[in-house]
Parts: sequence; structure tokens; C-alpha cells
Amino acid sequence: MREAEYEPVIGLEVHAQLLTRSKIYCDCPATFGAEPNTQVCPVCLGLPGALPVLNREAVSMALLMGLATKCTISPVSVFARKNYFYPDCPKNYQISMYDRPLCANGYIDIETDGETRRIRIERIHLEDDAGKLIHGEGGVSLVDFNRCGVPLIEIVTEPDIHSPAEAYVFLTNLRRLVRYLGICDGNMEEGSIRCDVNVSIRPVGSGTLGTRTEIKNLNSFKAVEAGIGTELERQERVLRSGGRIHQVTNLWDASKKRLIMMRTKEEAHDYRYFSEPDLPPLVVDRSWIDGVRERLPELPGERERRFIDQYHLSAYDAGVLCAERGVADYYEGVVSDVGEPKAASNWVMREVLEELKNPGSSIGEFPVKPEALAVLIRLVMDGMVSGTAGREVFKEMLRSGEGAPTVVERLGLRQVSEGDELEAAIDRVLDENPKEVERYRTGTTKLFAFFVGQVMKETGGKANPRVVSEILKVKLGD
Repeated sequence: MREAEYEPVIGLEVHAQLLTRSKIYCDCPATFGAEPNTQVCPVCLGLPGALPVLNREAVSMALLMGLATKCTISPVSVFARKNYFYPDCPKNYQISMYDRPLCANGYIDIETDGETRRIRIERIHLEDDAGKLIHGEGGVSLVDFNRCGVPLIEIVTEPDIHSPAEAYVFLTNLRRLVRYLGICDGNMEEGSIRCDVNVSIRPVGSGTLGTRTEIKNLNSFKAVEAGIGTELERQERVLRSGGRIHQVTNLWDASKKRLIMMRTKEEAHDYRYFSEPDLPPLVVDRSWIDGVRERLPELPGERERRFIDQYHLSAYDAGVLCAERGVADYYEGVVSDVGEPKAASNWVMREVLEELKNPGSSIGEFPVKPEALAVLIRLVMDGMVSGTAGREVFKEMLRSGEGAPTVVERLGLRQVSEGDELEAAIDRVLDENPKEVERYRTGTTKLFAFFVGQVMKETGGKANPRVVSEILKVKLGD
């Protein structure tokens, strides 16, 4: 294998829509899915004389992200106009932040190939979203302005990412973090998280950054990974052939898995930034920061480590359970009642997460509450219900809303663990299979499983296999 001649240098610009009830500079609803152009007003439409008023909760959500990523919070930050003309931007400018952002110099740690990598956050700032262009047949394009003014945070990384896989891991960690914080739902299909990528390569060992290109229209984390990989290959081919990399913006064509050049890259001065005259400087005092800090939940990485230490789970199990805050909360509700961490993790990871794959399912509205699942797990662990029957009980609990004991009795799934009924069933099996009994007693011990299976069949699956094995050993003379 040829030794690598070039190394990738990648930076990300991630926009996350904030889950405020109203928009960032007006009181129009910020919800997704309304009829086009029904959630607009003079402010978000940029009509003459309309003045913006800053949404305090949007600032608090941005502060939450800054604190969670160990950023320095600026006591005074300044909004700026970013001027550009595009049909989905009715003001012809975006109210953003430029040289004085709200949060700066933070980081997010990621795990790749068994190693911890620190990806530095250059800045996190607030801005308003643009509308949405809908391109139809015959070259017709429509504009939905509902999204204009929806609050965004932009998270800009330093060029610390060095492979498409690292970019994918960083984005999945970032999505998990904003969902834990409750500030963004992370639905890329609804545009709640959008990502632009800056890509360059340089000779291995060089400290000088190469010319970077930008990739837009990346609508999934897999698309980010694929787009970066394609652009890295292109840049390396150009340099190997003696060419130069030009600073351009590319679009990712997901259907054809290719890059399309959109335009030569605009520099920052093309946007003619200047301070927003209709908004005063944003002053964030210590009491505001302290109040937001109290809202910080246990962060996902910290929770994973606690699950490993407190519940003695594997790193894999802890990672799966902590991927979503609601699932981690659900698991802790189960384990607090049943007292068996591994059994609880098995049931949540297998039955609960499998059910959550169904469209419309969510952990917040899951019909089997943690305490109800704990009762079922305890029935299985106490031998009252077999594992197979327990899964049947779980499905019925989902359907009917009944508790586990009620379902067990109604369906007749209680295991037979003692009494004359079990002894009689075992005796019938032995009486009906005398040749197998003789072969077992003369050394064919693998027939033991056959006897257990026959007893289970005789009892309709209700016999407790552990008790059956104990009685069989006595009766067969072991």
C-alpha cells in the first residue's frame, strides 16, 4: 500500500434550528409543517419600518450549547447584517453575528478507532433562518417564507477533522448533544440540522493549510461523509497531475453521488458585514449564565461513563442506551424498580428499541412505562414466566395497555414450577420414551435436552426449564 502523500483538513459549519415557540426577532410561531406563508409578519418578511425584537429564550438555548461545549461566553456580543440577495431572503440580509460572537473557543471530544480526538469549536453564534425554495417542474420555483426568522445557532469548528469518518462521528455526537440539551430536535429531513463542509488537503507533515473548497446541500450525515470522500479524491487527483485547487462552492448530488460546482467561493467581505442598527449589543451578565448553567442536564458522554461505572454495563450497551436522553431516562426508570442492570438493559435494547423503530413511535409516549416493564422483567427472573412467553406478554402489553400480571393470567402463560402437575408431565414423558431413557442411562447423555424439550411440549411451554432439569436429573439417576 502506497504511503499517504496528503492529509485531509476539514472544518464544519453546522446550523441547528432552536426549539423556541416563536421566531428569533418576532412572535410568529417557529413550528414546522404549517401551510406555506401562514406563519409570517412584517418583521420576518422584511417589510419597511418593521423592527426586530430579540427572543431571550433563543439566547438562553445558545448559551446552553456554549456551556455544554466548554465555550467562553462573551459578556457583550454584537449582531451584524450579512448582506446578500437571494429569493428566499426577503430582507436581502441576514441578522447574524460576525466579529463578536456569543460563544467561542470550546470543544467536543469524539471517539474514533479507540482514541479520543478533541474537535475545537471556533464559535457559536445566533442568526435567523431564511425561507425555503421549492423547485417544481418547468423551471418554476416557489418560496415558502414560514422558515424566515426561525432561530439558528451556527457551530463553526476549527479545521481539526482529518477524515470523512471523523466528520460523521462528530456530527452524530453533535446531534446527540443538542437533543440532550432539548434545544434542537435534530431532524435533518426537516432541515433542523444542516451542515456545510470546508475541505482541503496538504502534504503530510505540513503546517500550512491548503486551498479549501466548500460543499453544500448535504442532507444527511452519510451524505457529509460521502461528499467529503469524493472531494478529497478530486483534490488529490488535481494536485498529483500538477494542477491547482481553486476556491469554489460545490453542491452534493445525492442521487448521482457526485459534486457539482455552484460558484466561485465568496469571501467574507462580499457580504458587507456591519453592525445591526436595529438591535443593541447583547449583554449577558453572570446571573443569566448561572441560571442557564442550572438547566444543563447530565451530558451524554458523562452519562455513558456513569452507566459503565454504576451499572457495570459494557461500553457498547452504555453507548446504545445513552444515544437518546429519553431512552437513558427510561432505562434508569426500569433499573431503579427491578434492581437488575443487565436484565434491564437487555429488555430495553431488544424489545423497547425494536418497537421504537416503528413509524410514529417515541420514547416519550411509549405505552409500556418503565415501572410496568420492571414488573414483567421480575416475573421472568422469578421463573413465573418464561423468556419466550415474556416477549409475548410485552407485545400484548403494548397492544392492550394492561399490566404484565393481568396479561399473564388472561393468556394462561404462567410457568409451572412445582406441584403434582409438573411431576406428572415429566413421568409421562419418561414412560412414553423407555428406549431413550435406557440409552441415556447407558451413556447417551445428549438425550437430556430431548427430555427437557418433550416436557416443555407436554406442558404447552409452561414448564420452568430450570425446575424441569432439576427433577429430570433426579428421576434419571444423575
